[in-house]
Amino acid sequence: MTEREYAQLAAIAEREGVTVGEWCREVLLARVHAAQGVVATAAEQTLLAEVVALRAILLNALYKLAPQEDLTDQDLDRLIERADMERFHRAKQRLAAAAKEEKL
Repeated sequence: MTEREYAQLAAIAEREGVTVGEWCREVLLARVHAAQGVVATAAEQTLLAEVVALRAILLNALYKLAPQEDLTDQDLDRLIERADMERFHRAKQRLAAAAKEEKL
């Protein structure tokens, strides 16, 4: 790698707030995953996991509020804990289903 190429990588990594090694690792793993048919990066998987968790919390809270029941702090804490435990599993399921649909 030339000094100029390294400087380009370093600038990109700095802009994204990571080390050059971390940035290179993420890019390389994304290429490996793409070759295996998995297109989501670790950052994308994490983001999807958080969205899935928030969706679960919202839907469960709305379900509880629909019949005019009170949503206590303890209820909300349990919903958040449950969503956090399941978020990565659900995100992986959704990514796998999306990849399967793309192949059809």
